[in-house]
Amino acid sequence: MLKSLSIKNYALIDKTEIEFGSGFTVITGETGAGKSIMLGALGLVLGQRSDVSVIRDKENKCVIEGAFDVSRYGLQKLFKNEDVDYEEETVLRREVLPSGKSRAFVNDTPVNLNFLKLLSGKLIDVHSQHQNLLLGDNRFQLNVVDTVAGNSEILLTYQKTYKEYRSLLAEKKRLREMNARQRDDQDYWEFQYKQLEEANLQEGEQSRLEQELEQLTHVEDIKSVLSQASYVLYESEQPMIQELFHLKDELRKIATFLYGGDELATRLESAYIELKDIAEEISDRGADVEFDPGRQQVVQERLDMIYSLQQKHHVHTVEDLINIKDELSEKLEQLASFDEDLSLVQQKIDETEKALNKHADALTKSREKVFKNIESTVQEQLRELGMPHARFSVNNHPLKEFGQNGRDEIAFLFSANKSADLTDIPKVASGGEISRVMLCIKSLLSSAKGLPTIIFDEIDTGVSGEIADRMGRIMQVMGNNIQVVSITHLPQIAGKGHRHFKVFKTETDHQTISSVKLLTHDERLSEIAGMLSGAQVTDAALENARFLMEN
Repeated sequence: MLKSLSIKNYALIDKTEIEFGSGFTVITGETGAGKSIMLGALGLVLGQRSDVSVIRDKENKCVIEGAFDVSRYGLQKLFKNEDVDYEEETVLRREVLPSGKSRAFVNDTPVNLNFLKLLSGKLIDVHSQHQNLLLGDNRFQLNVVDTVAGNSEILLTYQKTYKEYRSLLAEKKRLREMNARQRDDQDYWEFQYKQLEEANLQEGEQSRLEQELEQLTHVEDIKSVLSQASYVLYESEQPMIQELFHLKDELRKIATFLYGGDELATRLESAYIELKDIAEEISDRGADVEFDPGRQQVVQERLDMIYSLQQKHHVHTVEDLINIKDELSEKLEQLASFDEDLSLVQQKIDETEKALNKHADALTKSREKVFKNIESTVQEQLRELGMPHARFSVNNHPLKEFGQNGRDEIAFLFSANKSADLTDIPKVASGGEISRVMLCIKSLLSSAKGLPTIIFDEIDTGVSGEIADRMGRIMQVMGNNIQVVSITHLPQIAGKGHRHFKVFKTETDHQTISSVKLLTHDERLSEIAGMLSGAQVTDAALENARFLMEN
């Protein structure tokens, strides 16, 4: 329920706060007084797009706040999902800055407009004149039927299954398309895989082969250097190993009377051991290195094959080639298992379609069960609204394919006269007739699901007199179930309100200001009398106004 609306620095409104109550509230005022401005401000709180032009004083920000009692609507999970603090009295705030930027808050927590729209849609329904066009929208008609039938749980189950069904159909299509593409490439993939498989590539072999080829290519240089090193260390007239051995012993003799001599002797001994080890390894390596043209050819051919494969596949390492081979293997396995994979997906589709049929049938049965109730309720209220011969019918045209909301295409048909055929509402109904039909629909919805608040913006367009009086009574009765607010020009409707606000303008030399005031009983009497007789309020008008308020 909307408890209050605070507007600051918006259009012609400097600052105002409206305290709403339960039941049926009416808002009146002369054309241009600012009723649409108030609705525009409320629209910002409900998540509509902002514009810097709405700011009255361009030096300060515009702030709109709406306080709602949400204690009875089970919205805790919605708040939790968005990480917003839940309060039984929740405040929606919108700020428009002079820079043109806007910010949205719920209980002082910044939120995006999508969440603001989602939340406000569960709190309030603003019915403006253009929404009468919804009567010709099959989706709106289907939603009306589902609301009256209480199909929210069944529909949610169906939509969940439908989503899974569509996903499976997409997977089946993907498999078929992928298989068709892969079949065209199968021979080429098999050739590539066979070539890589026969290559028997091993991780790290390229670097090992390249190193071996370098050694085979420079055998003579290697043997020459190793031979020279071996000669210097072992075979010369004064071999380095022997000289170092002799020097080590001599240094050990003087170590006792040379400061640091022991350390020097030890280091020289370590050097001798290391050099001796090096000499032995040089000798062994020299013996191992042999010129082998056969092996050199084998290594070169192996490397040429690797280089060729790398160039063909546009990679630089053996590891990349191995990965390509594995990917080809996976693709070929997918081709081999296509029939099995497709069969598995089809099995899931069949199972899901069976469940979907069950849920769709349940929806159809539940919907068709309330057709007569909707028809009789709307026709009865239309008769009360001065349309004694009006006929209203709910038809269902079953669809062959599953849709987002089942297999039903709901159509509301209408005729205002006895002899006329039932036809789609927008084709045969006048503006006043559409307003009356929409009021009946909204009345039906309010009793079915208990929208927290509904605001009618001049739904009484095109009606007057006794019909307006009856529309007011319907809204008054709706106010027993939910909070109803009606912006109206008709005294017959204004007289039915439990509370009555007036929007008015005051002008000074420098500015025009719109204000909103809650009327007392006497002020209401004068306002409704003025709506009846115009600027000059007569005694007869006052008497008629009193009659409207009392009856």
